[in-house]
Amino acid sequence: MFCPRCGANQSDELRFCKACGANLSAVRQVVNSREPDNKLDANTPWWEEIALSDADSKRRKEELDHERGIGPEVRRYAEIKAGVIVCSVGVAIAIFLAVFMQGLILSGNVSPDTAEILSRLWVAGVLPLLVGLALIFNGMFVSKRLAEIARQAALKGSAALEKGTNPLALNAGDNTEFIPSRFSVTEETTHHLSSHVPKR
Repeated sequence: MFCPRCGANQSDELRFCKACGANLSAVRQVVNSREPDNKLDANTPWWEEIALSDADSKRRKEELDHERGIGPEVRRYAEIKAGVIVCSVGVAIAIFLAVFMQGLILSGNVSPDTAEILSRLWVAGVLPLLVGLALIFNGMFVSKRLAEIARQAALKGSAALEKGTNPLALNAGDNTEFIPSRFSVTEETTHHLSSHVPKR
């Protein structure tokens, strides 16, 4: 099981997370007893059903990713990999269209106006190339920052645990802000003691 707070991989027998101290048994109970929150009836409009099913499928995907250990770093590498694949497909499409259309033009069965159009059709391969480059850029820079933030949060939680401090514990109260009272609780009750009483 992965801790929902810090993402650390934990044994299924543990009641509390070793990294951040989260109550894993409570999380298991909630996950096991959870029922669908959004119940649809016959009067629900179709667009609301689509929106609810989309939100539900997104939530389920996030839960599955969390259970499989797919974190920000894994998603980042997958995004870079997808970008490389899409770039390669774009280049392959551009080369195929350039060669195929050049063959059609050289066959001589095409009018000059059509030949002009066919000679520029390879540009369609540039679109997937640009999409792939955008995915690579996002994976290299934007997603890298998100993965770094998640990693620092996990390290911060484990460092606090190694120091022996609980990251969820409250700090000690600051009592320097209180104004001292001029009166004592026992002022009126002990006033008679100040008078001189002879000892026996």
